[in-house]
Amino acid sequence: MSAIDATHLALTYADGTEAVTDVSLDVAEGEFFGFLGANGAGKTTTIKTLVTLLNPTEGSVAVNGYDVEESPRQVRESIGYMAQETSIDRELTARENVRYACEAYGVPREERAERIDDLLDLVDLADVADKPAKGFSGGMQKRLDVATALVHEPPVVFLDEPTTGLDPKARNRLWDYFERINDRGTTIFLTTQYLEEADHLCERISVIVDGEIAVTGSPSELKAEVGGDVLELDFDDPSAADVERAREVALDSRLVDSPDAVETTDEGIRVTSSEARRHGTDLLVALRDAGLTITGFNVRSPTLDDVFLAVTGEEYEPDDDAGDAGATDTGTTGVSR
Repeated sequence: MSAIDATHLALTYADGTEAVTDVSLDVAEGEFFGFLGANGAGKTTTIKTLVTLLNPTEGSVAVNGYDVEESPRQVRESIGYMAQETSIDRELTARENVRYACEAYGVPREERAERIDDLLDLVDLADVADKPAKGFSGGMQKRLDVATALVHEPPVVFLDEPTTGLDPKARNRLWDYFERINDRGTTIFLTTQYLEEADHLCERISVIVDGEIAVTGSPSELKAEVGGDVLELDFDDPSAADVERAREVALDSRLVDSPDAVETTDEGIRVTSSEARRHGTDLLVALRDAGLTITGFNVRSPTLDDVFLAVTGEEYEPDDDAGDAGATDTGTTGVSR
């Protein structure tokens, strides 16, 4: 049985806005699945539909075998949901927050004490279990939110941009916890603004563009579809004419099979080609012969950023404040968000 099965899901809001127009997903039990898209592409609307917070206008959705419209209570009982904003009570201690979640989800009373201890240990908060959450760092509050979402041991967990606003250290620690629960067999559905996060964690990824699924595959499959390695060339204070001249030289080279393989950047050009490593220096010589001063030359394997650019025609630009000092994960008192 699929953990998540959505077929031609669509949702139009009351004001006529078509937030989701055609989303079909089939997520296997135990899979770590990523869901990517630009702001406004339909990510959050889709996930809210999957967790029964919104009703689809068209199509069908089943989670853990339960239809989200016919059996919403059973769906909610069988999932964990971590929204973008933490839902913990900052006046309560970490232990009290998890205990409250146990009560809310109907965890048997005789199992609660052990469950609470296990979860606080899982998210590395056992040492501060009896301290108020208002004194926790942003990363610690996020991890406590994870614990409250897992109290009923749900087979499927939805994570809606769970690491947005965290510094790299706090983000990496959460990655570790997500991998651990996935290793235990939990299906994870992740939306994220960080492409490296999806690349590192997810077995498969879908990219949503303007309310529709544009592409689905493993990170390696998606990167292979980009069409080769990426050659990046920067020039010395290039004018628009310089960049256009560089593009024309690249189009005439043996590297390029399609005009779409050459893109302009603020610093120069980017060329995607299976021959980038073999013949990149030939293009370098041709550009110098054309009178262009090259200040940067790099050949690299494609990334999910390149996939996103190829699929959407736009650079991936997360809209968050990852460097917020209030989101550090290094203290337990006097640091709050």
